[in-house]
Amino acid sequence: MTNEYQLRLLPQQAASEQHIIEYIAREKGLDARTLKHVRVLKRSIDARHRTIFINLTVRAYINEFPADDAYEHTDYPDVSDRSQAIVVGAGPGGLFAALRLIELGVRPVVLERGKDVHERKKDLALIAKTQRVDEESNYCFGEGGAGAYSDGKLYTRSKKRGSVEKILNVFCQHGASTAILSDAHPHIGTDKLPRVIENMRNTILRCGGEVHFQTRMTRLLTTGNRVTGVVAEKREGERLQQQVFTGPVILATGHSARDVYHYLWEEHIAIEAKGIAVGVRLEHPAELIDQIQYHNKQGRGRYLPAAEYNFVTQVEGRGVYSFCMCPGGFVIPAATGAEQIVVNGMSPSNRGTRWSNSGMVVELHPEDIEASGDELRVMRFQEELERTCWQQGNRRQTAPAQRMADFVNNRLSYDLPQSSYAPGLLSSPLHFWLPPFVSKRLQEGFKKFGRMSHGFLTNEAVLIAAETRTSSPVRILRDKETLQHVQLEGLYPCGEGAGYAGGIVSAGVDGERCAEMCAGYLTTNFLPA
Repeated sequence: MTNEYQLRLLPQQAASEQHIIEYIAREKGLDARTLKHVRVLKRSIDARHRTIFINLTVRAYINEFPADDAYEHTDYPDVSDRSQAIVVGAGPGGLFAALRLIELGVRPVVLERGKDVHERKKDLALIAKTQRVDEESNYCFGEGGAGAYSDGKLYTRSKKRGSVEKILNVFCQHGASTAILSDAHPHIGTDKLPRVIENMRNTILRCGGEVHFQTRMTRLLTTGNRVTGVVAEKREGERLQQQVFTGPVILATGHSARDVYHYLWEEHIAIEAKGIAVGVRLEHPAELIDQIQYHNKQGRGRYLPAAEYNFVTQVEGRGVYSFCMCPGGFVIPAATGAEQIVVNGMSPSNRGTRWSNSGMVVELHPEDIEASGDELRVMRFQEELERTCWQQGNRRQTAPAQRMADFVNNRLSYDLPQSSYAPGLLSSPLHFWLPPFVSKRLQEGFKKFGRMSHGFLTNEAVLIAAETRTSSPVRILRDKETLQHVQLEGLYPCGEGAGYAGGIVSAGVDGERCAEMCAGYLTTNFLPA
């Protein structure tokens, strides 16, 4: 027999399955020996008051054990002799598109411009040592996309058609902790996610699909208004070899593939400028955020995780808000080319570092930028701000930075606190050279956040510039019903890079939707491979 219970526990009571069993037995008048297992279905932290509670929805197994795994399995058949579709990009949109194609009996051919997750990690380590960025292997390009080494948070507010639960279950099937199915803000962690991604790739290969690394799409193949494949350059050592891949195309290239946007614009393939948010990465001591959020000078204590926060306000008609909050994490260099400084955040699975950071950003609308008619104008704004940061950082990956209270009060910081940002920080007057519509709104936003949360506005915190890659600056236009490009049949703009997602889970959902539409199109337009 099973029963479900809604529980409200103190952190120490929710710390282990045995403690939960003892609580249920005591509160429900049950014999603890009959409770064979407890499965947590939902978990959230209520930190609104001084006493912290853990809210749980649990399924208790009375005189029986669970008959199944904690997650739902998906069957992936052999598709080695089936018709094929091309998936450009091995981020979450591309990987989930490829897996869904396999479910539907289509053979995916995945093209990834960067390296696999293990080789990619070596290039990331070199950024701090050499102060140089590999333009094809970095925190944005490579297997797993931008999410693989920038936190792996799985929380989404997406209202897209599609199953968020399906995405989480597929992650579990490939090695993620089943805790992501119950946590209110699920998180895999940058130390765990690469292995999960590798397992997803192995599923694609085992089922007869292909995955090509260091293979960059250079152009689409078309016949009339129909996409029939892609031309790509494959790097082998110092040599580039041109290859042709045929089939309908799911274009899941990520929010930083600027060469793709340039190609589409130059070929008059319909795109439009899209709003983004820009600002800084704000880093506090994790202990301070714990003290503030848990209302306790002792911080998180033994049983609570590193604390999170979420701030949002309006300043002069534009949103100012925290973005991609990383408790117990690192600030990382996320540039994708020369003469750029871009910062992002990540957290390991235990969220155990001395720092907590978050993007602090201001909404930017296409109409805020002159040059109307140039659909790349938001991207060009990104590029200019990233180049300014590089110049302010001594033309290295050393990031310009300023203490938080100094920034709000227009003062230069004569020294900086210790930081997790490995390439190093350089004191710089961000209040002076950041675009005024960004800096002034951030200053007002920080004042409001400081009033909302006493101790948050402090010189113990540091602003690191610049956070610019919050989302794609371009939307690749597609039909709402078929998800095909508005001009080109057989082309499916997908995920965050196409302007239809914002994070790992929503990109995965969009990847599955594009795969479903592509598979349907393929049955009537392409012969078997």
